[in-house]
Amino acid sequence: MTTPELLAPAGTLEHLETAFAYGADAVYAGQPRYSLRVRNNSFKDVAALGAGIERAHDLGKQFYLVSNIAPHNNKVRSYLKDLEPVLQRKPDALIMSDPGLIMLVREKWPDQPIHLSVQANAVNWAAVEFWRRQGISRVILSRELALDEIREIRDRVPDMELEVFVHGALCMAYSGRCLLSGYMNHRDANQGACTNACRWNYKEVQHSHDQTGDLIATCGSGGVQEVEPKEILLEEPNRPGGFIPAYEDEHGTYIMNSKDLRAVQHVAELAKMGVHSLKIEGRTKSTYYVARTTQVYRRAIDEAVNGKPFDMGLMDQLEALSNRGYTEGFLRRHVPREYQTYEQGSSFLGTQQVVGTITDADDRWLTIDVKNKFAPGDQLELVNPAGNIRFSAATMENRNGQTMEYAPGSGHVVRIPKPERLPESLDFSYLTRILPESSPSQT
Repeated sequence: MTTPELLAPAGTLEHLETAFAYGADAVYAGQPRYSLRVRNNSFKDVAALGAGIERAHDLGKQFYLVSNIAPHNNKVRSYLKDLEPVLQRKPDALIMSDPGLIMLVREKWPDQPIHLSVQANAVNWAAVEFWRRQGISRVILSRELALDEIREIRDRVPDMELEVFVHGALCMAYSGRCLLSGYMNHRDANQGACTNACRWNYKEVQHSHDQTGDLIATCGSGGVQEVEPKEILLEEPNRPGGFIPAYEDEHGTYIMNSKDLRAVQHVAELAKMGVHSLKIEGRTKSTYYVARTTQVYRRAIDEAVNGKPFDMGLMDQLEALSNRGYTEGFLRRHVPREYQTYEQGSSFLGTQQVVGTITDADDRWLTIDVKNKFAPGDQLELVNPAGNIRFSAATMENRNGQTMEYAPGSGHVVRIPKPERLPESLDFSYLTRILPESSPSQT
C-alpha cells in the first residue's frame, strides 16, 4: 500500500496555514483570471501567490496552481505573459484542463509539471494514456467513476499519477461543466464566476400559462402553492420577483439534487490501488472546514497505511460540519444503508457549531474571540491539530472579570476556565459547541 498525498484547498494564506497545521501534504489555489476560483480567492496577484508558494516550500509541502479555465481567445492571448511571473515562484505543478493552453505551456516550459484538471473529464484508461503521452504527470479523475473503474485505470496506466476527490461539494453538471449559473445569473461557471445557483433555497410560486405557453406568476413575491404540480415557478428569497421555471418528474427537480461527497470510508481501498493523491473540495468554505476535513482524512490515511480497520467514528466527525446530506457519489452503485441518507435531501447544520477561536491562555483561563453564542454548561470541543478535547465550562467572564450568563456572539471576547490536558500549542485551534441534535438548514 502506498501513502497517498492529502491535498486541501487554500483560497487564502490562512486556509493554507490551517491545512498544513492539520496534516495536509499539499494545497491548491487558483490563478487569478485563469481558474474556476475567481470569486473566492485572495491570491489575486503574483506577490500573493509567491508568498503562498514560498510558505508551502518552507514547510516542506507542495503548492499546486490551478489554471483550469475554459479560455476564450482573449484569455489565450494574455495567458503566457500572465503565467510567466508566477512560474518564476516555482509552483510544484499547474492544474490545467484546456488542450490549447496545455500545448502552449509544454512548448514554452517543457519541464513544468502539469496535472490534468477534473474539468477535462477523464473517465477511461485510454484518455489517461493519451494524456500521459502528452507529458501530463498526473490526472485528476472525473468524479463520475466507480472504484472498479479507478482500479482498472490504475492497472492499465501504471506510470500515471492519479488523483481522486474524496470530500466536498458535488456539481449538478458532469464534473463541473455547468451552465445553470450562466443561465440564471449571467455568471459563467466555466469562466470562474459560478454563483452556486443549484444550491440556493427555493420555494414554489403560484403560476399559470401565458398565450405562448410559458409559465407566469399569478401572485406577488412570497406566494406559495399548496399543491405540488409537475411544473413549477421558483423564487429565491434574496431575489424577490426573480421567478424561475422548473420542471419535475418522479425523480425530482434536477437543479436541487446535489448532496456532498464523503468518501472517507474508501481511503484504504484507494490507497491499496495506488492512487497518488486524495483531494478535498473546498470552494467558499471556512478555515474551520479545512481544519476539520483535513484532520479527519489525515487520520484515515495514516490508519489505513498502518493496517488499522476503518473507524466509523470518522464519518461521525464529518457530521460536525454543515452539509447537504452526504453521499459517496459514484464510487459504488449500491451503498450500505448506514453510509447513505435516504430520507432527507436538504442541508444540515452539522452536529457542532464554531463558537470562537482561542486568542490567549494563562494558568487559569482561555480567552475566546466569540463567533457564535454559547453559555456556561454547554458541551464544548476544542479542535486542535494535536487532537480534540471535549469539556464543559462552568463559568464565563468578560475581559473585566465580570461574570457573564452567556457569550452573545461575534464581536465579544470572553474568558472560560482552562480545561485539563490542553495541547502545548493553541495555534489554529477552534472552539465548537456540540449541538443537542442536528437539524435541516434553511440556507
